[in-house]
Amino acid sequence: MRKSILLGSVAALLVSASSLAENIHFPEEFVPLQVGERVIESSIFSRVDDVELAPGTYQLKLKYTDLYDLGYDDHEVVESEPFWVNVTIEAGKDYTLVFNRAENAVSAKVFAEAPQVSLKAKGSTLAEPLNVIAERQLQSSQFNQQASETPAGPQKPSRPIKPIAPINGKGMPSAANMLDFWWQQATLAERQAFLDKVTK
Repeated sequence: MRKSILLGSVAALLVSASSLAENIHFPEEFVPLQVGERVIESSIFSRVDDVELAPGTYQLKLKYTDLYDLGYDDHEVVESEPFWVNVTIEAGKDYTLVFNRAENAVSAKVFAEAPQVSLKAKGSTLAEPLNVIAERQLQSSQFNQQASETPAGPQKPSRPIKPIAPINGKGMPSAANMLDFWWQQATLAERQAFLDKVTK
């Protein structure tokens, strides 16, 4: 008798504990990467479609990735840089991340530059648009915040800067060395803009 009461109590606790966590479902085009500081482990073979969170407000790091058919046996993968959204989870509600999927790869590339997503509660007809913060914006604002909190003085660069090697002992770097130096300092967006310019 006591054993059955104890088992019943444990089962009731497990049910109530699991009911405290609400669920966010992600469509296949979005990969959840982080919840706050917690990294979400996933792979091609072990995809995460659902994340359970207790009621509250969270920062989620996501990535958009979509596959488009270009023709017979030809396709293109369109991806965004990782980005963050703030979500508020209410008790007793499950959610789905929703977005307007682009009709073709060209439109998808535009979307990937500035993703627009919403959070829709299960059973609701309305979806709440989410404020998207690009990873580079977040890093830039954190850098600016750290810079304002750090006293003035010599600072170490965040990544080592490779010195420009002189050519022929004359102390002047070659054009190739200069290009390599500036390429290493450029962001991904700056590199892509440069490639677009020189390939036109």
